[in-house]
Amino acid sequence: MLSGWEIFLEAFIKVIVVFGLLLNVTILLVWMERKVVADMQNRVGPDRAGPWGILQTLADAVKLIFKENVTPHRVEFGLYIAAPIAALVPALLIFLVIPVGQPFTIGDRVISLGGTDLNIGLLYILALSSLAVYAIVLAGWSSGSKYPLLGAVRASAQMISYEAAMGLALVPVILFTGTTSLARIVDSQAGGTFGFLGVWNLVLLPSFVIFFIAGVAETNRPPFDLVEAESEIVGGYHTEYSGFRFALFFLAEYINMFNISAITVVVFFGGWHGPDFGLGAPFTWILPLVWFFAKTFAFVFVFIWIRASLPRMRYDQLMSFGWKRLIPISLAWIVLATVAVGVRRMGFPWA
Repeated sequence: MLSGWEIFLEAFIKVIVVFGLLLNVTILLVWMERKVVADMQNRVGPDRAGPWGILQTLADAVKLIFKENVTPHRVEFGLYIAAPIAALVPALLIFLVIPVGQPFTIGDRVISLGGTDLNIGLLYILALSSLAVYAIVLAGWSSGSKYPLLGAVRASAQMISYEAAMGLALVPVILFTGTTSLARIVDSQAGGTFGFLGVWNLVLLPSFVIFFIAGVAETNRPPFDLVEAESEIVGGYHTEYSGFRFALFFLAEYINMFNISAITVVVFFGGWHGPDFGLGAPFTWILPLVWFFAKTFAFVFVFIWIRASLPRMRYDQLMSFGWKRLIPISLAWIVLATVAVGVRRMGFPWA
């Protein structure tokens, strides 16, 4: 049996690895977005700092860290400083419950590739994602300016409406798998590869579509990036932020984009499961990592593709689509899924 120090050391190492992974992934995501959008718009993109411009994001990060932080006179300073931290911390904590690979054994100890496995993993994710609303409201109100306040009101209303649709979209998944643990949801999809929708939760196609659309809106990504409608409300809730404080909001947005992509893969696309091609060790635990990150970056590409393709929606269109379309469709789909799961479990001959 492991001692308390050994358990603490394992958890500490996992937290450090996850946080380091997210920070490095963010550098890659920003570079990837610049290069993909540039290619779609027939431009070059960053190509000077490092090979293929890969170090341009690092140069921007260094610039933001050492740039002067300008603090307006009318801010509520404590809340003004707390807002970017409150935006970043939930984004970092969400990834701790996402299984990224197949567990492996060292001696008699089973090591899971993920921060931790909570039996309420999906509820934990929804709870932390809802905390991001507080960061936005605090940032807009504490800035002491009308423009950030307007941006905060818009962003918070948007996130609340689409957060409801996101939560409702996950209900059929919970009914179908019988668990809210992300590790068990991944295990329930074992054996499904690519087109075998009967094993992957992608068979719940309406849930996937609603969840992903709500995820794009939840992360304030185009075409739902109304908080940054420069012609209307300047820069949104973070108008009065500069330097490293602004970088924290920027960092949280890209980590959330990666989180939504990873959660989509885990819940609907089999997580780290994929064909092993009959290869033995060490590929038995390397390939699951490859499959997980390949699927996740595929959805990151979809995020970027949407940004390069679709125009920004009007605010009334955005709210109408959330409250009058996604939420009613989610409720109707829950009813249908409940009936289907009930018929399946009661063992009718035609089920």
